[in-house]
Amino acid sequence: MKRVLLLALAVLTLSVTAACSSDTAAKDGDTVKVKVGVNGTDGAQWPILKEKAAKEGIDIELIEFADYTLPNNALAQGDIDMNAFQHIAFLGQFVKESGEEIVPIGSTMLAPMGIYSEKISDVSEIKEGDKISLPDDPSNQARALRLLESAGLITLTDDFGLFGTPSEIVENPLNLDIIPMQAQQTPRSMPDVAAAVINNGVAGQAGFSPAEDPIFKEEASDESIHPYVNILAVSGEDKDNETYKRIAELYQEEAIAEAIKEDTNGGSFLVDLTQEELDQSFENLKK
Repeated sequence: MKRVLLLALAVLTLSVTAACSSDTAAKDGDTVKVKVGVNGTDGAQWPILKEKAAKEGIDIELIEFADYTLPNNALAQGDIDMNAFQHIAFLGQFVKESGEEIVPIGSTMLAPMGIYSEKISDVSEIKEGDKISLPDDPSNQARALRLLESAGLITLTDDFGLFGTPSEIVENPLNLDIIPMQAQQTPRSMPDVAAAVINNGVAGQAGFSPAEDPIFKEEASDESIHPYVNILAVSGEDKDNETYKRIAELYQEEAIAEAIKEDTNGGSFLVDLTQEELDQSFENLKK
């Protein structure tokens, strides 16, 4: 009986040790495996990040998902340890609708939205009554309207939210004709409008350089873009996990910034938000 009891205690000890391993293995010299869910594994930053993490005993395995709805569900179900595919606004909406406890643990990069034109070279050249096209899906439409406000073209209501619409424009001094349309149509509308607000990815697909071609674009110094900064996310119970926090820190190193810049031809850039800034933006969006 005594021998059986000792064996049971040994098994229990091993179980407790295994449960704690993901948080301490990197410290103790063992290798800890971390599964990261992504949409596309071809980013130039990933081989660099994996190499840096490996030197600290962290084995990053990228798990690719083809659909934006899947990485958060996989994280909630424990199939992966963290994910890196979404911006804060997307996560806030997912958590609000699903009730799952997923939180941001680090910022990654921003793919700026820009204002493009075939007719003018500066937003100051926009005239009375000009037409401006922008995406009509709720989150991108609101983002585009905020960009027009940052450019000094319109003023929005004080409580303009994540899914605000043109009806919430309170000042339009040039009487601009705001024309929402499908995001993929915005580049095609350019011959018929003075300017078009185009998503970073759509602009690239249309042959534009998101780094060089916009006449105005989002900047990291503008707090209104915080909801659209991409993030590393983890389960709420893992928000203090030292291994996961270390991965977030490694993502902010200069080699990663240079890889992102080169890989996107300057179209995207690394953004370093503090945990306090991440939490504040996330909490505001959940409300």
